[in-house]
Amino acid sequence: MSDFSSEASASSEASAVPALTDALLARHGIAHGFGCRGSDFPAGCIFPRQVHGVAVAQVASGQAVPLEADAIVSPPSGPYVGVVTADCVPILAASEDGTYVAAIHAGWRGFAAGVIEAGLDALARAARGRPLIAAIGPAARGCCYEVDAPVRDVLADRYATELAGHLEPGRPGHWQLDLPGLAGAVLLRDGKWQIRQVGVDHRVCTICSGERFESYRREGAAAGRLRHFIGPKAPIPAQT
Repeated sequence: MSDFSSEASASSEASAVPALTDALLARHGIAHGFGCRGSDFPAGCIFPRQVHGVAVAQVASGQAVPLEADAIVSPPSGPYVGVVTADCVPILAASEDGTYVAAIHAGWRGFAAGVIEAGLDALARAARGRPLIAAIGPAARGCCYEVDAPVRDVLADRYATELAGHLEPGRPGHWQLDLPGLAGAVLLRDGKWQIRQVGVDHRVCTICSGERFESYRREGAAAGRLRHFIGPKAPIPAQT
């Protein structure tokens, strides 16, 4: 765990808790952070209103359109963008050069609807074929996250292959689902988005790590929220 750079830091030097950074994104010089209890986020970061759907917001003129979305893409020199979670999966993705970035929020409903694919498709179009990289943040894991047959069935309809190893039998009529593991399998499927690497630093279970993370499954309506963010670099000057 390490602090995010001063470029990525919110205006609070007083915040005692650093956001988590992923080694892969950091190696590419991409400012970002996965939130934990008490961590801050950059001033001006845009968070869309999440509705567990597949809409992707595009940042233009400093604003996100549409306002309700579960993924958001920011262009070169654009603002930080982010998503909010409390057990769902946060995915921070970027072109390898860091000039286009996206944040994606995926719970089981989002997985079933295809929000990861929608977010990556939008990022790939914006980045015009550049290879992508992505990192997965803290979320509910198979040690604690139980789903019933209807949830299993709707996920299996979309991810029959990708679920292998990430959905295990539990008590009768229930299964243990590793959301970050499934997210990693989706990101790398078929090489569709030219994702060469996926960061794995923070595939931590939010449900059983209460001292560090908020969890709706653990705390119910009293749960707080974790804010995750990523910011694009300036355009790379054309060579003459």
